[in-house]
Amino acid sequence: MYHKTLSETLVGFRHSAMAPCKISKTKSKSKSKSLKEVKTLGQQLLSSRTHINNLPLLLNFVSPDFPPQYVLESLLSLHSFFIPLLPSLPSSSSFNKKRKITKDNDNDDDAEAIFRTWLRSKFDEFVTLLINLLFSTQAEEALREFVLDSLMEFVKLSNGGGFNSSIYHKILHNIVHSAAPVDFTLELLASKYFKYIDIRYFTYTSLERLAKTLEERENPDGDTRSADGDDESHSRASMDLSIRKIHYIISHVPPLEEPKDNSESELWSALGFTSEKGESGSIQGLSTANISKKMKLKFTKAWISFLRLSLPVDVYKEVLVTLHQAVIPFISNPLMLCDFLTRSYDIGGVVSAMALSSLFILMTQHGLEYPNFYEKLYALLLPSIFMAKHRAKFFQLLDSCLKSPLLPAYLAAAFAKKLSRLALSVPPSGAVVIIALIHNLLRRHPSINCLVHREDSATDNAAPKGENAVNANNSANRPGIDHFNNGESNPVKSGALRSSLWEIDILRHHYCPPVSRFVLSLENDLTVRNKTTEVNINDFCSSSYATIFGEELRRRVKQVPLAFYKAIPTCLFSESDFSGWTFEYKDDQEMDFVNGISNNLEDESNHAKRQRIECS
Repeated sequence: MYHKTLSETLVGFRHSAMAPCKISKTKSKSKSKSLKEVKTLGQQLLSSRTHINNLPLLLNFVSPDFPPQYVLESLLSLHSFFIPLLPSLPSSSSFNKKRKITKDNDNDDDAEAIFRTWLRSKFDEFVTLLINLLFSTQAEEALREFVLDSLMEFVKLSNGGGFNSSIYHKILHNIVHSAAPVDFTLELLASKYFKYIDIRYFTYTSLERLAKTLEERENPDGDTRSADGDDESHSRASMDLSIRKIHYIISHVPPLEEPKDNSESELWSALGFTSEKGESGSIQGLSTANISKKMKLKFTKAWISFLRLSLPVDVYKEVLVTLHQAVIPFISNPLMLCDFLTRSYDIGGVVSAMALSSLFILMTQHGLEYPNFYEKLYALLLPSIFMAKHRAKFFQLLDSCLKSPLLPAYLAAAFAKKLSRLALSVPPSGAVVIIALIHNLLRRHPSINCLVHREDSATDNAAPKGENAVNANNSANRPGIDHFNNGESNPVKSGALRSSLWEIDILRHHYCPPVSRFVLSLENDLTVRNKTTEVNINDFCSSSYATIFGEELRRRVKQVPLAFYKAIPTCLFSESDFSGWTFEYKDDQEMDFVNGISNNLEDESNHAKRQRIECS
């Protein structure tokens, strides 16, 4: 009886699948159904297989064109119908094979297999309708949240208990390429599901595929590029939007924890890393260290593929700011980021300053060799860097880069001289940082203390061999000539070691009191290391006009300027105001002559006033 009833219903399945015109008529008629009738269709579908033809009818209601009550009612019925059947449904690959076998065989000897194949086609159609509804602007947020939960439930169960990566990839693909706003969906996905390690794993896998697809679109072959400029600009705008979505997803996946012996990874699916194609295998029975190794490999591939894209400026800067904390500690081989960071460091300006942090880690911790590193760092010393947003981190790294005792004397002198020249044109907060940097340079490198005080050019022969002969010409040996070339981008050719820090003496008369007070610390003999200490740059990196003004208000001053004299002055100017000048009183005759001239001038002015009054 069971197979007979199944065969009878199967005729109806085939008839409905091969008659799309009747399905469209059914869809047009479905709009006239009441909510009660929709509930009845769902109850009948769940009660018996004899009402299996209600399945296509309910699928018609999974559309934003219907009221939310109709959509939700049909979703509940379809979800309850498919969940128990998912473990027994064939996969998509076997579904395609079954279709070919069914076409070749006329004998209907396996009704059960054909029935489940048909169910699989309806399930795939249901998943497509759910994805379209998830990214519809007409659907309400509560309904879209239910749709996402249903899809993730199918991801969990529709592959025999393993993770269905194909459905999950469809979700991420539509998130990245959707023109509609997806902020709500992204927040839901990140907050509810990124805590599961298998979801993180397949998130990295999908993002790697999506990034490679975008890279192929950015670099098309042959003449596939559009000749229309508007189309190209539109394509670039859509590309930037997709890149921003990929960056949001990949940056919101929680960082990888260090593997622990007794730790258990929380999984979303029962079998963990198992896809339909079986390409990823399973993590059942694997140790925590092996799971972490798999995750690190996928994490690396996803980030490397993403960094190959032409990132928008805002995304580019955000990546550079977080790369040393969010990527380098968890990547399998940090030197794989070398190309991206060196390319960013060569751009110059603020971008180079932001790439310095990650590049410094690769150089100091992972053995990266960068021959022109200090030359590029020297070129970054511009007035604009003292007003950049991330200047505090740059100054800390600059101090760390100049800490090595193996730094040549001419290089340390070039940085000290360049900084002292910048102190004349930067804000007071920048001048304070510069004084701290020079303080540390003079203490770490005693060989450049000759710059503190130099009266003549007798030490010209001490110039390094790498300096140009232009700096050693005879005209430059005259007193008062600064041998330092501030416009030279190469620190080797700047001639700093033959100059002096005369700019520091000017800072003693700076209009800002903290600058003039702090510069006095350079008067100590910094070569005596047991009596001096280095300055912590972090204490001065975040200075601004507001912080300087606040510190001045909090200072306790014993003696302040007054608006009155403590003693009545006896003269207008003191003798110290005009050194070398003498002031004498005039005799009586000269005073009478001066008084007579002033009286005549007063009489003439009074006469002119009377004439103006009479004329009026």
